[in-house]
Amino acid sequence: MARLLVVTQHFWPENFRINDMVRGLIDDGVEVDVLCGLPNYPKGEWFAGYRYTGPRRETWQGAQLFRAGEVRRKGNTSLRIFLNYVSWPFFALFSLWRLPGGYDGILCYNTSPVLMSFPALVYGKLHRVPVTNYVLDIWPENLYSVLPVKSRFWRRVADAVSDWHYRQADKLIAMSDGLRARLLARTGKAEQDVAVIPQYCEDFYAVPGPCEELRERFAGRFNLVFTGNFSPAQALPTVIRAAGRARAAGAERLHLLLVGDGMSRPDLEALVRSEGLEDLVTFWGSVPPEQVPRFTALADGLVASLNDSPDLGLTVPAKIASYMAAGKPVLASMNGEGAAAVEMSGGGWASPACDEAALAQNMLRLYRLEPDARARMGRAAFAWYEGHYTRAALLAQLERFILE
Repeated sequence: MARLLVVTQHFWPENFRINDMVRGLIDDGVEVDVLCGLPNYPKGEWFAGYRYTGPRRETWQGAQLFRAGEVRRKGNTSLRIFLNYVSWPFFALFSLWRLPGGYDGILCYNTSPVLMSFPALVYGKLHRVPVTNYVLDIWPENLYSVLPVKSRFWRRVADAVSDWHYRQADKLIAMSDGLRARLLARTGKAEQDVAVIPQYCEDFYAVPGPCEELRERFAGRFNLVFTGNFSPAQALPTVIRAAGRARAAGAERLHLLLVGDGMSRPDLEALVRSEGLEDLVTFWGSVPPEQVPRFTALADGLVASLNDSPDLGLTVPAKIASYMAAGKPVLASMNGEGAAAVEMSGGGWASPACDEAALAQNMLRLYRLEPDARARMGRAAFAWYEGHYTRAALLAQLERFILE
């Protein structure tokens, strides 16, 4: 039986796809240990039952969890995010001795920061275990979408540190051809050591979950729904302002439902108040991933957005896969791979990132579309999901690449 060490700062009860990946690996007969952090994302407050002192050892779904300390993101200020970024890799180094060993491979689920992969690299070198880095957020580019680093010196440092981490991994996983090309150029790795494996979405996203309470509450409205994290990278001010434009242009019944939370929420709520859009926009708050189908079932359309950064356009956001699984039209406000996937699927329309006028036009266009036409778009989106983002196919591909 294969044994795998997963290294990820963020893990259950935080809502990240690595939770389902670990469950899938275990279901396929892989023994999994997880080196992870203490849950406090996205609000920066410890989850119930946790504090800095622990618990440091748990069992979840058959996986052994080894938790290392970190400075929580409390307040989500630039300083606190920086301290959170650098503290977990540092403290995780002092937890490596706790791991039982005997691993056939190491998978680093590398969201931000790139430093997250450092404990995995150290353990791999010490014990001669191959390390695969699953690159979800390309660094240092993703850093600049959250923290305004202007100094040329610190940007050079960030470039050097990021490239070193990517080079030291034995294998890299990219989520698109564009990201793969970028990683090959930056690392000089052999073609066979960098694979393209898109993020899948969990199967439950494809199971409709209509909720009578939600339907009654928002009856008579044309509901556009966004689900996920509220961070600067999501460019949600563009979505809010576009919805205001669309309503002013004739979409009288338009309603924008924002389901989620994150560091940008206070600013977004202030924007809604300043624009006088309180009756147009509803902030629902975070829900467990399994409850997301309640909201996608309600939606007449699903909205995904990203900042105007060429580097963010290198991947197809996981949100696109889960939206397509819901079988609803998708409005994408982004550049690059995500926009291309939406357009090619026939299941939605894309507009340039941060172009609120263009997004407003697509909102108005969808609003005026006949219900039968919207249903056809939803079916096209679902067909694209079935052909590109199903869990079983991509998880099997991931296992082969890591362990063979």
